[in-house]
Amino acid sequence: MLFTNYDALILNGSTPFLQQKRKDILEMLTAAVEAVQPYRVVKDLFHGSQLVFPSESFDLASFDHLYLVGFGKASVGMAQAVCDAVKVTKGVVITNDPKARVTHEAVEVLVGGHPLPNEGSIRGTEKILTLLQDCGENDAVIVLISGGGSSLFCKPRVPLPDLQSTITLLMRSGATIDEVNTIRKHLSLVKGGQLAQQTKAVIFSLIISDVVHDLISSIASGPTSPDPTTYTDAEEILRRYQLWGKVSAAVRMIIEDGRKGHLPETLKTGNPAFENVFHFIIANNEQACQAAVKKAGELGYDAKLITTSMTGEAKTLGRYLVDRAKNSLVKEHAAFITGGEPTVTVRGNGIGGRNQELVLGCVKDIAGSDIVLASFATDGLDGNSDAAGAIADGCSLARAQKKHLLPSRFLQDNDSYVFFQVLGDFLHTGPTGTNVMDIQIILQ
Repeated sequence: MLFTNYDALILNGSTPFLQQKRKDILEMLTAAVEAVQPYRVVKDLFHGSQLVFPSESFDLASFDHLYLVGFGKASVGMAQAVCDAVKVTKGVVITNDPKARVTHEAVEVLVGGHPLPNEGSIRGTEKILTLLQDCGENDAVIVLISGGGSSLFCKPRVPLPDLQSTITLLMRSGATIDEVNTIRKHLSLVKGGQLAQQTKAVIFSLIISDVVHDLISSIASGPTSPDPTTYTDAEEILRRYQLWGKVSAAVRMIIEDGRKGHLPETLKTGNPAFENVFHFIIANNEQACQAAVKKAGELGYDAKLITTSMTGEAKTLGRYLVDRAKNSLVKEHAAFITGGEPTVTVRGNGIGGRNQELVLGCVKDIAGSDIVLASFATDGLDGNSDAAGAIADGCSLARAQKKHLLPSRFLQDNDSYVFFQVLGDFLHTGPTGTNVMDIQIILQ
């Protein structure tokens, strides 16, 4: 069972009608997560020693040794699939889940920090670099990249506390993940393609995407990919969010030195380091959303996938989605599904995340209607809470008022988690082992 509070979430529906719709949403979300489970999507790529993609295939048996490195929330499941499919000489994996294990005597699993890097992230990165530097020209390295890799794979140009404070400021400012990762790349010695120059071996990057439009240069800050961004871009982003004067002097110095050409740029297209690097997106938000659409159809809904590139301020996006559903030509038994990654500009001191805030933002808009809405982080963790998202229906406002909960006050303090905790309507899964951004489902 994906949701640990499955029964309570259903029973919180005030009528049998709403209870059924809640149950249907949970089934759709479960189908979405199952469709992008790392072990399955990686294992399906292997046919004996052949690594097979729609466009081409590679015989891994032609290499002297096969090494494995991974970082991200899906890295352990991905690594286990590789180990079960082919012979791995040695590997290093960095995860954020201290309970995660890879069953292979030559693969070491280390725990790093997320959403902020920590000393564990740096130690794991150093071990990966040591492994890569030992590889020969006729060796191959499978690099497993997934969401969360930006914080787990980390070798900063600035002191760790300075990097941590900079990322925190950006996350609270409402910056997009692409903007945050532009800063990360230019404060790093391994992101922005720089991992590619650390080894003579052939690199196969298997990537589970957690960014809009599947930009390889942004996923986990693009460690094996050419980087189109510059130090000038990094400075402009910090100034745009009025953070230039708030970040440390060390951060400003690195960016200024880089902009003046005193430090090397991240690696660009045409760099020889990419001659033997191959990238493949093996799972993304589109796959998860399509699985939800398929499940919705099986449950009898007229299902429509609106977009998989939803971005913008979470609390207003929810209202937009509800308005679109209300004005749709399909009025009965309809399912509207979207994917993407909203942002939150943090002004309060509460607990929550973009998915919970999205749902909280439209509790008043769906009051008295037959609409049921959920927003879900596919990695199982939403913001600074232990919830994966939230669900609400046309009776949620009335239930909240009985408990003297004012949605506007909780929105103001970015305290969506407490609101839904009191109602018992936060989605709880724990870490799912995958990460393909967020999914929203509206039923009416």
